[in-house]
Amino acid sequence: MESEGWPALQPLLCFAWIAATLPIIAAALPIPTAVGGHLLRRLLSAFSSRGKTVRPSPASSSGSSSSKAKFTVPQKYFMHFYVVGVLATTILLLAIWFYAYMKLTPLLLESSSYSTIFSHLVGSNSFSFGRVRSRTMGHKYRVWRTVFALLLMEVQVLRRLYETEHVFHYSPARMHIVGYLTGLFYYVAAPLSLASSCIPEAAEYFQGQVPEFVVKGRARMPDLVIDSSSLLQPLLKLGWTQWIGAVIFIWGSLHQIRCHAILGSLREHKDYDEYVIPCGDCFNRVSCPHYLAELVIYFGMLVASGAEDIPVWFLFIFVITNLSFAAVETYNWYLQKFEDYPRSRYAIIPFVC
Repeated sequence: MESEGWPALQPLLCFAWIAATLPIIAAALPIPTAVGGHLLRRLLSAFSSRGKTVRPSPASSSGSSSSKAKFTVPQKYFMHFYVVGVLATTILLLAIWFYAYMKLTPLLLESSSYSTIFSHLVGSNSFSFGRVRSRTMGHKYRVWRTVFALLLMEVQVLRRLYETEHVFHYSPARMHIVGYLTGLFYYVAAPLSLASSCIPEAAEYFQGQVPEFVVKGRARMPDLVIDSSSLLQPLLKLGWTQWIGAVIFIWGSLHQIRCHAILGSLREHKDYDEYVIPCGDCFNRVSCPHYLAELVIYFGMLVASGAEDIPVWFLFIFVITNLSFAAVETYNWYLQKFEDYPRSRYAIIPFVC
């Protein structure tokens, strides 16, 4: 089912992710300087810079530093990303979960003798009946898979919001306004992509409820009774793919928590403005293991979602390209900043990049 105005949602999301990913890929390609390759890389590096990579050099004039500051915001605005992410994800999660509960519960169709008798009575049409039943079940599983994936996203943004406030101690560093706007876009588009296949039918359901409420009035509407067991049972009956995705997600999350704790401990005093080389855990192998953990987290979401929706694939491709580019920039900064920085470390993926 598709509600009017929503059929273009998935193509629009795909276009947005492609538009965000292509400049990163282009900047990573060895495009000759004569055709603007160097300029493209400089622009993208400037737009994506934050924290240590956006800091003006000591040799910069005060006028140049002031000019750069006009296009930056404090790095502590990172919290805005996760506030927006929590709001967007929570709204979608509650809406689709409520729709699934009201319209698609129980998840499993009752297996009774009546369906068997009916299939015998219809004779040659029994295959068609089975096919309709299969489509119905597939539709139910798809919606409840979306609820499951949004639950993982909710855990992710809530954790990141907590870490931003209680784990990281941001210095007076800044980030480019383009990177800030990109972050806001990301944390709206990511949950939308996870829910894109179900939003049209959920929107149609709620659009139908509003006129009914207006016509009947609150007093004549049926009482809403929610059975807590019915809220959770469909999630527990999902396939093994969802639980494999959840295990991958949890592993990546635990690893990222550890990496963030290491990074947070490097600057225990918020006003301390000096960088040191992080060590421990996978920091001994790659420069940005927290980015690597994020790749694992979103791969887990992709698997848990069923990997059937194209926008989720484009979301994952954007995460790979964006974090890989940021990791390389961070790695290069470390090499310039520290003469004793270990050359054996990779940027994000061991033995690859």
